[in-house]
Amino acid sequence: MPLIFITGGVRSGKSHFAEKMAIAHYYTESMQAQRLVYIASGIALDHEMEKRIQRHQADRQSQGIQWLTIEAPYKMADSLQSLRDGDVVLWDCVTTWLTNAFYEGFDKGTPCVAQPGCLERKLSDLKIAVQSLLSKKIMLIVVSNELFDEPPYLNEEVELYRQMLGNFHQWIVSMAAEAYEVNYSIVKKWK
Repeated sequence: MPLIFITGGVRSGKSHFAEKMAIAHYYTESMQAQRLVYIASGIALDHEMEKRIQRHQADRQSQGIQWLTIEAPYKMADSLQSLRDGDVVLWDCVTTWLTNAFYEGFDKGTPCVAQPGCLERKLSDLKIAVQSLLSKKIMLIVVSNELFDEPPYLNEEVELYRQMLGNFHQWIVSMAAEAYEVNYSIVKKWK
């Protein structure tokens, strides 16, 4: 089944577009689609993120369709491996997951970003999990944020984040059947 990648600016309409696409595919494939799955990477660490998560949840509830929500702020590869043939899956979003990956372990004094090879292992495991889905009957729609229009930062950690995100975006687009960019609720198909 195909992999679809959707990117765009913050609050650009990309999640709404991705949800509509997932629902349309679910109904198109209703004889085969088993579940409509939403993989959420967000963690409500502050009031703004809590409001964003609640807004996304309310949006899904108002659609009149049953989503199975999987909370996956850290173990994305494990979550992807738990999917079944016939699932239509929306993962929202890569940038949130990557931020979580960077700082996983911070509460114990050793964030992943400070551990040699930790981030590389997480991305490698994720790529393997995504590749394994391509041989199954699973529609995977991946949402991410576009962060590359701004000038380089002097902060080494921020630049490492942007480099890893950019490399992952290039990889996932190379694997995707379709790639879209959403800005101001205007959709541009790149692939």
